[in-house]
Amino acid sequence: MIRLNRYQWIVLIVAWFGWGFGVFAALLFNYVAPNCISTLLGLTLGTPEAKAATLFWTGLLASILLCGWGIGGVIFGQVADRIGRRKTLIVTILLYALGSAACAFAPNIWWLILCRFITSLGVGGEWAAGAALVAEVVPEKTRVESGALLYTSAPAGLFLATFVNYQIAGVLLPGNPEISWRYVFLSGLISVILAAIVPILIKEPERWQNTQRNVTPAKISELFSRQNLPLTVSGFLMALAALLTWWSCNAFIPVIATGFAQTVASAQNLDKLATSTLVEEWKTLATNSFNLGGLVGTLLTVPLSKYVGRKKMFMAYFILSSFCIMITFGLPLPGLVRLYMYFAIGLSVFGVFGSFTYYLPELFSTRLRATGSGFCYNFGRLFAAAGPFLVGSIASSGSNALNSAVETLFWTGFIPLLGLAFMPWVVETKGKILLD
Repeated sequence: MIRLNRYQWIVLIVAWFGWGFGVFAALLFNYVAPNCISTLLGLTLGTPEAKAATLFWTGLLASILLCGWGIGGVIFGQVADRIGRRKTLIVTILLYALGSAACAFAPNIWWLILCRFITSLGVGGEWAAGAALVAEVVPEKTRVESGALLYTSAPAGLFLATFVNYQIAGVLLPGNPEISWRYVFLSGLISVILAAIVPILIKEPERWQNTQRNVTPAKISELFSRQNLPLTVSGFLMALAALLTWWSCNAFIPVIATGFAQTVASAQNLDKLATSTLVEEWKTLATNSFNLGGLVGTLLTVPLSKYVGRKKMFMAYFILSSFCIMITFGLPLPGLVRLYMYFAIGLSVFGVFGSFTYYLPELFSTRLRATGSGFCYNFGRLFAAAGPFLVGSIASSGSNALNSAVETLFWTGFIPLLGLAFMPWVVETKGKILLD
């Protein structure tokens, strides 16, 4: 049981919702991609041309999102160390809420790209401020549990995105995929409520306030000093391996589920309404399997990191990630079975992220905490952006888009092995107190 006082629970809950809604806003596009892209490009849904275009543009837009996410994390991480965690939370939450809602009014693919980029700036910045806030407010002995609990908001945000998409596209507007995606994006406005609550409930951490009185503002260049460089390299390499794997897999879950559902619908000669319903049901199944696995995997980082250490914990997750991806997409399994196996992929590929909310803040001192955490966790996204773009480009070039996507995803199983190659540079933080 995590022992926190009333205010510490409030901070954890607010940060939990902030990151959860951020993930919700960031990943809404993946759910509507097959409908959104085809509509904006003037293609008929379900045709080979539409499927190939969906794979390509899903990969490209995921890469653009990652670039904006990385830039936002680096910039707003430094902003949080300068003006405070609370103010940065408000600004970043408003950015991703309004950016996501603006996607609903996209007249073309370029407007959509711009709005997704704005959304991503806010999402990246919110993580840096929220993770630093929680690490500095909760007691030392509960930092690991609090950090992992904070990251459970990520699968929760994806569960919410899954639910909202299904309720709108599968229940309220079935058979209308050309317009339902706009209402899905519009739901991003719900996050504005949280931005209004933050200034009422949250104050700046005493650690940050005391530091601000006595030292000069942090600079990104300090992360590369002789003292901090090993810490920066450690955090960056672990985040890079995890991010490359996650985005190469997750960005295509709804697309893969859609392809399997359309194949079954075609074989059974289902009409448009029945096909649309089946597609939404299978998208929900696949994403819920991944998210549930991610939730369990996130919580498992707590006992693993506390008993075997951060380094061995990372090794275990990367090995399991590689195994699960290769089994899911390498064996000749029915499409429905593959969708259920996303639970195992989520357990490993998604679960490892539960550690970054406490591992990265452990690496840096208070005046550099948000800057360092934001840089390591988000700058890697600029490199990880190549993953979904390459996967989408390669998969879309095949004669059968679905088969090409499955084959390409199998090869992404080698990506987590990069994490094992990076182990000599990983700094162990087990048993260390948070630096002032």
